[in-house]
Amino acid sequence: MEPTPPASLVDHYLQLCEDRQLDQAGRLLAPGARLVFPGGRRFGSLDEMVAASTGTYRWVRKHRDRYLVGAGGDDITVTSLGRLYGQWPDGTAFDGIRYADVFLVRDGLIVEQHVFNDLAVAVAQREAASR
Repeated sequence: MEPTPPASLVDHYLQLCEDRQLDQAGRLLAPGARLVFPGGRRFGSLDEMVAASTGTYRWVRKHRDRYLVGAGGDDITVTSLGRLYGQWPDGTAFDGIRYADVFLVRDGLIVEQHVFNDLAVAVAQREAASR
């Protein structure tokens, strides 16, 4: 059986996270995987990550526009670039918020996920516009 290509592994993981199939997504993480989100927030599990996002939005998904893949040592780096879309807590839709997720994949599992996005900028702009 051929190993899953790293970009396909990451894409599948992101889809499972979006669909809140966290148990299945967690099976794609190596034990002790590092999950680092904007502001340097670190999470020890996907459930912890989901709980921390409560109140920021009703739901969020990703237009996964492209993947960049590179190798170095034992790790393969996969970067997912795209745009966030979803609903703010009041039900208003949003779209087009940039994101970049950087993953380190080793032995067919995700060992690190680093999330970068402009969500905080969008929230600040939204709050400024409502004043």
